[in-house]
Amino acid sequence: MFRSTRTIVKKLRYLSFQGQKPWRYSSTSAREKALRYEVGQHIHGFTVKEVTAVPDLFLTAVKLTHENTGAQYLHVARDDSNNLFSVQFRTTPMDSTGVPHILEHTVLCGSQKYPCRDPFFKMLNRSLSTFMNAFTASDYTMYPFSTQNSKDFQNLLSVYLDAVFFPCLRELDFWQEGWRLENENPTDPNTPLVFKGVVFNEMKGAFSDNERLYAQHLQNKLLPDHTYSVVSGGEPLAIPDLSWEQLKQFHATHYHPSNARFFTYGDLPLEQHLKQIQEEALSKFERTEPDTSVPSQKPWDKPREDHVTCGPDALAPDPAKQNTLCMSYLLGDITDTFEAFTLSMLSSLMISGPNSPFYKALIEPKIGTDFSSVVGYDGSTKEASFSIGLQGMAEKDIENVKQIISQTIDSIIDNGFEEERIEALLHKLEIQMKHQSTSFGLSLASYIASCWNHDGDPVELLKISESVSRFRQSLKDDPRYLQEKVRHYFKNNTHRLTLSMSPDQSFYEKQAEAERVKLQQKIQALSENDKKDIYDKGLQLLSVQSTPQDASCLPALKVSDIEPSLTPTPVEMGSAGGVPVQYCAQPTNGMVYFRAMCSLNTLPEDLREYIPLFCNVITKMGCGAMDYRQQSQKIELKTGGMSITPQIISDPADLDMYEQGVFLTSSCLERNLPDMFHLWSEIFNSPHFDDEERLRVLVMAAAQELSNGISYSGHMYAMTRAGRTLAPSGELKEIFGGMHQVKFMKRIAEMPDISIVLRKLPRIKRHLLSKEHMRCAVNATPQKMSDASAEVEKFMGSITAKKKERKPVRPFIVERPLDPSAAPASAASRKLISEPHFKPCQMKTYFQLPFQVNFVSECVRTVPFTHEDNASLCILGRMMTAKFLHGEIREKGGAYGGGARMGGGGLFSFYSYRDPNSVQTLSAFRSGVEWAKAGKFTQQDIDEAKLSVFSAVDAPVAPSDKGMNIFLNGISDEQKQRHREQLFAVTDKSLIDVAGRYLGIGQRTCGVAILGPENETIKKDPSWIVK
Repeated sequence: MFRSTRTIVKKLRYLSFQGQKPWRYSSTSAREKALRYEVGQHIHGFTVKEVTAVPDLFLTAVKLTHENTGAQYLHVARDDSNNLFSVQFRTTPMDSTGVPHILEHTVLCGSQKYPCRDPFFKMLNRSLSTFMNAFTASDYTMYPFSTQNSKDFQNLLSVYLDAVFFPCLRELDFWQEGWRLENENPTDPNTPLVFKGVVFNEMKGAFSDNERLYAQHLQNKLLPDHTYSVVSGGEPLAIPDLSWEQLKQFHATHYHPSNARFFTYGDLPLEQHLKQIQEEALSKFERTEPDTSVPSQKPWDKPREDHVTCGPDALAPDPAKQNTLCMSYLLGDITDTFEAFTLSMLSSLMISGPNSPFYKALIEPKIGTDFSSVVGYDGSTKEASFSIGLQGMAEKDIENVKQIISQTIDSIIDNGFEEERIEALLHKLEIQMKHQSTSFGLSLASYIASCWNHDGDPVELLKISESVSRFRQSLKDDPRYLQEKVRHYFKNNTHRLTLSMSPDQSFYEKQAEAERVKLQQKIQALSENDKKDIYDKGLQLLSVQSTPQDASCLPALKVSDIEPSLTPTPVEMGSAGGVPVQYCAQPTNGMVYFRAMCSLNTLPEDLREYIPLFCNVITKMGCGAMDYRQQSQKIELKTGGMSITPQIISDPADLDMYEQGVFLTSSCLERNLPDMFHLWSEIFNSPHFDDEERLRVLVMAAAQELSNGISYSGHMYAMTRAGRTLAPSGELKEIFGGMHQVKFMKRIAEMPDISIVLRKLPRIKRHLLSKEHMRCAVNATPQKMSDASAEVEKFMGSITAKKKERKPVRPFIVERPLDPSAAPASAASRKLISEPHFKPCQMKTYFQLPFQVNFVSECVRTVPFTHEDNASLCILGRMMTAKFLHGEIREKGGAYGGGARMGGGGLFSFYSYRDPNSVQTLSAFRSGVEWAKAGKFTQQDIDEAKLSVFSAVDAPVAPSDKGMNIFLNGISDEQKQRHREQLFAVTDKSLIDVAGRYLGIGQRTCGVAILGPENETIKKDPSWIVK
C-alpha cells in the first residue's frame, strides 16, 4: 500500500510510545537476557555492535551488522508477546512511474520457494498474525508483520524473506498489480482497450483526494533536486510508462541485503531470528555498494512561490472558500536526533491547540476552515520541513494570510512561549511513554524508519528521557533557546516555499482527457499483431486468475494451534453515588483510565442529529471558571485527553434492540487523578455555551474534516448507508456517522447565524450529562484502585442533581443486567430501546461525488451475536473474501480491495474500496453467494478462514481496554467462550446452509449503497435513489 509519508508522520508526529509492561513475569525477562550480549560477539554471521538498556520503555536494544553483506539489524528485546519483524530497503526512484510501489505489490505475488500466486494474501488466512502489510514511503519500502505465536513467526519470516529477496516477478503479476492495456471485457476482442491494474486504480483514488494531492505537490516542489521531486507511489498517467524490465532492474539494484535494514521486536530469542535470516536469505549474497543514498537538497538563496489546482469539493462548507495556502520551510537533517526532537517540540508549541500562536492568528479569525492538510513538523524526508497554512479560504485572503504568518513568526521571536505550555507538552510525552498499546513494536518500527533509512542512529531515537533532560537544560541555559531556533529556521530561512491551491471546475474532465490522450498514444503505437497479443494475454491472465491455486507449498498453522478457551478478564462491580461502576485491575504502568456511558433515551428526537457536534465541542468551549484556552491547557497538563463520542450498540441477542448513548473517555497519570475528575465535574455542572465565535471555529473545522475523510473511508460510509433500513439502530448510525452527518455539518457550517445551534447545546446537556442514566468503568493498577474509587465517589457527589425526572422518548425500554451472570434483581442494568414492530426494507442509494473510483456496499440482515448461526456467517465472510471476492474484485476487477464480513449488529456486509467498477461489483457479490451455496470450497479453505477469524478474535488487548467488551456491549466471558466454541464447530454443511438461508435471493432483505462518479446506468434505473 502506498503511504504518503506525510500521513505516516501525522500518525506518529508525537512519538507514540505505547507498549506493554510484562504480562508474563518470567524468571529472566527478555530484556535482561539481551543485556548479556557483548559488543564484538559473533552470532550466525552477524556481529554485535552495541547493547543499550532503555529502562523508560522497558526494553534493551541490540544493534548488529551482517559481516558478509553489511546488512544492518536492530533487535528490541521487551517482555511483549506480540513479536514483530520488519525489513526495509532504501528505495529512491527518479521518475513517477511508481516503480517502488508496483514492486512492493509484485514481490508479494510469489517467490522461488513459494511459487503459488499471491502468497501474501494466502498467508493472511494461514496464520494468526496480528498485523501483516507492506508500505511504500517516499524513500523506503517496508515489510512488517507481527504475531503472538512463535511457530507462526518462523512461517511468516520464511515467506517474507523469500518474497523480498527471491521473488518470481512474473510478467502477468506485473500486469495485474501495476498496469496493463486490456479489452474492457477481456473475453471480447471488439470491446475498446482500456488501462487496468491495481496500483493504477489505487493511485487514481489517491489523487482524487485534495489533501493528498496538495501534500504530494508540496513535497515535490520543496525538495526538487532528487528523489523527493517524483511520486514514489506513482502518478496515474506516468504509471503506464513503466516496463516489466525496469521493474526487475529496480529490484536487482535496491532489494539487496547491503541496502537492507532488519528490525525485530518482542520476547522471542534473537539467535533464532538471526539463524533463520542467515540460512534462508543472507548466506546467498555477497556485499554490494548500493547507490541509493539521498544527497542533501541544495538550499535556495531566495524563497519561491507556486500554484497548483485540484478538483472542486462538492461537500465543502462554503463553495466560494476552497483555496489552500501554505508556507513550507526546509529544516535540518533528521539524523541529528536532538535537533529533530527540539524542532518537533517547537512545532507543537507553535500550532497545537487553542493556546498556540498560529491557532490564535490563523484559525480563530475564521479566515479558513482549518490548518492546511500538511501542517507542522515533518521528519519523513532526509531533511525535515515545517509547514503552516490554511485550507477552506477565499482567494482574496491569500496575501493577508502570508502577512499573518510572517507577523506571527516575529511575535514568537519577541514573546516566546509560556512555561506552562512547555510543561503541558512534556507531560503529554510522559503519558505517551507510559500508555501501553498492543502495537508498540509496529509504532517503534515506523518511528525509527526514516532516520535509520538515512543512516541515523535508531537507538538514539529511543532515548527520549535523555532528549527531554537535554531540552530542559537548554531552556535553562538560554531562556531564548526556542526563540533563536524560530529566528534561524523560519525568519532567516530563504529555503521557503509558498504553495497555493485552488479548485478548477474542469479539473476532473482535464484528468479524464489526459488519460484518454495517453491511452490513444499507447493504442496508436500498436500493430494488429500487438492487439491480438494483448487480447491473448488478457485471456491468459483471466485464466490464471480463475484457476484455483495450489497453496500447499506455503507453511500454515493448524486449527489445533488455536487456544481452545479464552483467558477471562476479572472485573468487579461497585457503585458510587447510586451509579454502577466497573473496576478492572490491570498493569497500567502508573496510568488511570476512566470511561462512562450516558444514555440518550430521554433526548427529544429533534436534537438527535446535533449529538456528534455536541460531543465534539463540549470539552472545547470552556467550563467553570475557565475559558476554552484555560480548559485546553488544564486538560493537556493534567490528563492524556478527554473526549466524548456518540455510541450506538446493538444488543447481542436481538437485532431490534439497541443502546444509544454518549461515551466519555479520559486517562491520567496516577498523581493527577483528582484534577481529571475535577475537570469532568466542571464539564458536567457548568459547561460554557455562550461563545458563538468559538462554536463557529469548531463547526468549520469539523465540517472540513468530515468532507476530507470521505475519499479515505468511502467504504465505511457506503456500508453505513446500506445498513440504514435493515435494523432499528441503522437510521441512528447513519444520522451520527454516515453521509447524513457529513451533509448536516455542511449545512450548519453554511448558516449565517449559528446562535440557534448554540441554544440547542444546553438542552442536549440537560438530557445527557447526568448521573440518572450513567455507568462508569475504571482501569488502574490494583494498588491505585481504592484511590480511584474514592475520586469517582467524589465526582458523583459533585454532579448537580436533576430537578425533574425525564421520561424516555421511545415507548419500549428493556433492561438488561450489566453483568449477565449476576442475579437479575440485584444488578445494575443497561436500558435498551426495543422496536418489536420494526420492518426492515430494501433501499438502493447512489451518492454522486467527484471521485474517479467507486466505494460499493451491500448489507444483508442476518442474526445477532448469540445466535448459533452467527459463527458460521463470520467464517463464511472471511472465506468468501479470501477464496472468491479477492480474486473477482481486486485481481480481475482492479479495485484496491473488497470482501465480505459479518458485523456486530447482525448485518452481513459486502464492500469494495477504490473500485473502478460499480454495478459489476454488485454482480460479484451475488456470484460470491452462489459460489458458497454450491459448496465450491475445501476443508482447508474452512480451516484457513477459522485461523483468520481467530487472529482477530484473539488480537491482543491493552490493559487500558480490558473489560470494555462487557462494559459497553454486555457480552460476558461466558458468551464469548460459547461463540468461540461455535466458531470451532463450523462445518462445510453449516456454511452452505447459512449462505442459502440468509444470503440467497428471496431469503434476504438487503440495502445497497455506492459512492462514486457520475453513472449513466444507475441514473436510468428507477430502483436507485440518486443523491
